[in-house]
Amino acid sequence: MQNDKKQPESTTLVRFGNKKIIPDLLREEILLALSYYPELLHTHIEFVILSPSIKKSIMQAQPLISTLFRTRAERGYVIKISRYFQGDSHLLPIETIPQNILIGWVGHELGHIMDYLDRSVWSMARYGLGYLFSRRYLMQAERTADLHAISHGLGEKIIATKNFILDHAHLPERYKEKIRRLYVSPEETVLLVEEYEKKL
Repeated sequence: MQNDKKQPESTTLVRFGNKKIIPDLLREEILLALSYYPELLHTHIEFVILSPSIKKSIMQAQPLISTLFRTRAERGYVIKISRYFQGDSHLLPIETIPQNILIGWVGHELGHIMDYLDRSVWSMARYGLGYLFSRRYLMQAERTADLHAISHGLGEKIIATKNFILDHAHLPERYKEKIRRLYVSPEETVLLVEEYEKKL
């Protein structure tokens, strides 16, 4: 990641770290992504960088199991981030991804958390089972997360993130194929952004 892409961390930006646990490695990118979601200002979210990395994924948003039976306002969430992702021949550190792409990627995961906020415990359980065992359910869940991100002003960054994944020469083809098969395409995302902007 190029240092000249970094912006000074402002007091305004720092406030989005309220009730958040954020690793220093991606602190600025995470705070910038959070700044698009003022509704999450008082929501407890832990951002955890994992090494070894998450299997078959780069980031995952989940409820904190220990808080599931609390009131919805008291629940917490975790976004797991792979420290490295496997390229064709080597490991690529997460911080080498351009800042704009990381903001879009984290913004998509925050879209999942927006989807979780008003769910009951039993709805969350059904969500988890559907996501694991139903291709159709997984596709709808990913689309919903994208729609949340788009409606919060992250449309261009979501498109850039999808294009980055599919065009990245060093990412494994099996991962790209998973993205093509289960996620909203960059072309359809452009249409969703245009459709949203027409409603404004």
